[in-house]
Amino acid sequence: MRPATLVRLALAGNRTDTARVVLTALSALLATLAGLTALTVLAIEKPAGDAWAQSEQYRNALLREPGLRGGTAFALLMLAVPVLALAGQCARLGAPARDRRLAALRLAGATPGQVTRLAVLETGLASLLGTGAGLGVYLVGRDLLHRPDDQGRLALPTDVLPPVGALAAVVLGLPVIAALATALMLRTVTTSPLGVSRKAARERGPRPWAGLLIGLGLGSFIAVRPLLYRVEGNAVLLGWLVPLLFLLSGLTAMIGVVVGAGWISYTCGRLLRKHARGASALLAAGRLMADPWAGSRTFAALLAALIFGAGAAAQRAYFVAQDALDREQDRLAGVEDGGANPFYLSTMDLVDAAVAVAVLIAAGGLIVALVEGIVARRRAYAALVATGVPRATLSGSVAWQALTPAVPAILLALTVGVLLGRGLFPSVTTSGSSALVCDATAALCDDPATRDQYTHLVQTAATERTVAVPLEHLAWLGAGALAAVLVTVGVGLLFLRVSTAVDELRTA
Repeated sequence: MRPATLVRLALAGNRTDTARVVLTALSALLATLAGLTALTVLAIEKPAGDAWAQSEQYRNALLREPGLRGGTAFALLMLAVPVLALAGQCARLGAPARDRRLAALRLAGATPGQVTRLAVLETGLASLLGTGAGLGVYLVGRDLLHRPDDQGRLALPTDVLPPVGALAAVVLGLPVIAALATALMLRTVTTSPLGVSRKAARERGPRPWAGLLIGLGLGSFIAVRPLLYRVEGNAVLLGWLVPLLFLLSGLTAMIGVVVGAGWISYTCGRLLRKHARGASALLAAGRLMADPWAGSRTFAALLAALIFGAGAAAQRAYFVAQDALDREQDRLAGVEDGGANPFYLSTMDLVDAAVAVAVLIAAGGLIVALVEGIVARRRAYAALVATGVPRATLSGSVAWQALTPAVPAILLALTVGVLLGRGLFPSVTTSGSSALVCDATAALCDDPATRDQYTHLVQTAATERTVAVPLEHLAWLGAGALAAVLVTVGVGLLFLRVSTAVDELRTA
């Protein structure tokens, strides 16, 4: 099969295939913007001078201070996680129709390898369209947002550009990764002229081995703080070992939560089948037990965003507690309260905004996953309606299937995120200090002849306090995630009504 024919067949299809290509390209565009923005932050050159020299051409301290740019770039890269999960959900859209199309190609004489290359090429081309568009949006936005203020300072690093090799790695690397991921997912798929089959069907439910990943991730994260004291002064280890341990331990805990959603789904299905009495709950129990890993695929992006958001909430609680303790120590020492440094809390406001964007992207992935599941089973739903099952019963089963595993999975993600944040900063401390305090008026205190009469030494002892759990912030995160799931269920029910028409028995 000639390459031109492969490309033409990869872009062929019905409206569902077109929607899948568009959504995959949109996901690749968002992931490209996140990656290029992170590379731009890292491309800022350190100004000449000592280690404390800052890039004064920027208004934001996250860009001015060299030591903060790595964390800023990491936070931007974390935004790509829900985007990539959304891309994975979009790639499954219209899977039954695509399977029938691939089977028809096999019937027309295509080999299994050609069919596999066709599916891989479809994902790769869609991703390449998205990354190319993302590069264009990045370059145009860089020119439009280059607006220095009266002092010549910039709000964004629009004066720097990542190396051409780094740009090419993002624009070309993401499609290659998407294509390789598609090939990996198709390794157990057999396409024959009679249809598409998948091997190694699971006969028993998943086991709770994900708890080991969560424990390993939490333990490694907690070990970072003692390691900092051991390698203090070693710039090489501080430069790569500690950030690497941060990344690996956080990703391990995150993977454990996402994989654990499969066990949660299966366990919820067993409990529903054992204790539920309504037809809706029993139908949902059967679906949860038949495909427990659907929970991991569906909630992956949302759970990742919640872990990051809960960790940020714990970090905010640490900054608030440290500021309160510093203010208290200043009052005991008789030092006039000069107000809190707004840098850290304003930075956490930016992190919270990033988490909100991630939750919105994850909600889009939830909608795509739920709609894809309903459309894929529309013939079965139509058959149930034709045999007399009320649509209200099917709607209830969809709601049960989405909400039952979502609630414990959300609680688990919030708990792991808080433990990650508190494992690094469990308490706030201040060292003991002493200060000379003058209790008279400003005139007497400024006069050297009378100053000593009203001056005395005030000493404050070293203090350590445990950081409070940010319950209110966590409640808002959980409520937002649950609201996203409810909105997803509502959108899915709209598609369910269309997909349960009896005509689907003839057209599906």
